[in-house]
Amino acid sequence: MKKEKGKRITRRTEFLEKMDAIIPWTMWIELIRPYYPDGQRGRPVKGIERMLRMYLLQTWFDLSDERAEDELSDSISMRKFARMEEGEEAPDATTLLKFRHLLEQHELNRVIFEALNGILEETGHMLRGGTIVDATIIPAPSSTKNQEKKRDGEMRSTRKNNNFFFGMKAHIGADAFSGLVHTLRVTPANVSDVEMAAELLREDDKVMWGDNGYRGIAKRPEIAGSEILSKIDFRVNCRRSSLPKVSEKAIDWNRHIEFLKSSVRSKAEFPFRIVKRIFGFRKTAYRGLKKNENRLYVLFACSNLYMLAGAGRTLSPAW
Repeated sequence: MKKEKGKRITRRTEFLEKMDAIIPWTMWIELIRPYYPDGQRGRPVKGIERMLRMYLLQTWFDLSDERAEDELSDSISMRKFARMEEGEEAPDATTLLKFRHLLEQHELNRVIFEALNGILEETGHMLRGGTIVDATIIPAPSSTKNQEKKRDGEMRSTRKNNNFFFGMKAHIGADAFSGLVHTLRVTPANVSDVEMAAELLREDDKVMWGDNGYRGIAKRPEIAGSEILSKIDFRVNCRRSSLPKVSEKAIDWNRHIEFLKSSVRSKAEFPFRIVKRIFGFRKTAYRGLKKNENRLYVLFACSNLYMLAGAGRTLSPAW
């Protein structure tokens, strides 16, 4: 571990310093400003940057509104990230709740995600021409032990590897060169991967990579009927059981080709790992698809920045 003046720097501090340095704060704040209260009525409002920093801490560490308030009161590293002075009180849970509802109401997390991708393309970090498509299941509580005595009505059940899951599914389109996510769609878990693939492709894509869940994509009506999408080279993994057996002395070209496909396709697994393992979004945070989709947009935006920071890249200070 790194040390500074004899003190050990924690992983949380190192992570927050890394994210603080790469997030385009000026741009994100200006995107929120037109929708933020001006403070002329009611009690004085907190600054946009303060609330945005608190909201990001909540999403990165999977905290409830009340827990986020408590952590900001106790954690030195979080207070430093939120730019809070010594003895200054943290914004209360209700204020954070209203800020989160503001972002949800105006779909600002999607705006932030798309604006960031515009910067990544402009600066050459995200390229065009090839897309990797993939999807992951995010479970939701299946219990009916709640006030309404019901499960979430917008979630659905599905089966994967002989196991049943109840929840939603996040579908992503990632840049084939960098692995950065450029498109996100959220559906109930029972929607098949191949059904959403067309919405994850860009008009100038020449090649698409996907696992065997996207077999037959070229025959889909939305693909075959499109003059643009029908020209894409679909490089989809086959099932291993469908590959012919060859002699031990012969070169197994079929499996070698599948290995090359997988070496590209696997780049889409990294954003899922960051969102689920590092940011802790292993299960739905709220009821309903829209609220969870709103959270996923900012998480995938942050995962793109986290991947850039991990590669030693930076954005221009002007952002």
